[in-house]
Amino acid sequence: MESAPENTRRVFFALWPEQAECAVLADWQAPLRGLCGGKMMRTATLHCTLAFLGEVAEHRLEALQLAAQEVVFRPFAITWTAAHYWGHNHIVYAAPDETPPALSDLVMSLQDILRTHRFRFEERPYKAHVTLLRHAQWTDAPLPPMPSVAWRCREFVLVQSLGDAQGARYEVLCRFGARA
Repeated sequence: MESAPENTRRVFFALWPEQAECAVLADWQAPLRGLCGGKMMRTATLHCTLAFLGEVAEHRLEALQLAAQEVVFRPFAITWTAAHYWGHNHIVYAAPDETPPALSDLVMSLQDILRTHRFRFEERPYKAHVTLLRHAQWTDAPLPPMPSVAWRCREFVLVQSLGDAQGARYEVLCRFGARA
């Protein structure tokens, strides 16, 4: 007798800025799209991924939330200073000049806890970024300067990725506040 397929949810952890912070960063999109083409990410979906887990069984979501509560991090700010292009996946993204040490600590702590609780996630060198455009085309030439945008990071979130006719849609499932 075959068992029914297990229900899963496509999830990731991210920094999820306030609406005003997203709106300022979204102002970069139109001029960059004029240069590179592509599809602009919706302002409400702009985020900085911390760890992408992909498909997680629904019965493990509570354990995932409990594990994330073990992460200890202190509030920090990140300033997005430049737009860059990744040719391998045709993405234009915002990046900081330097990743704040508190962000690196948060990512490492989260990854350690995910490993401890046997959750799989994409393991690759961490690069803080916010995707602004998909399906873009550009060269190796630098993109023009953009005005700096600061985000205040006092929490991180667990997000579910859902697909709809307009593309990806994200739903915040749980918030985790900064603790010292």
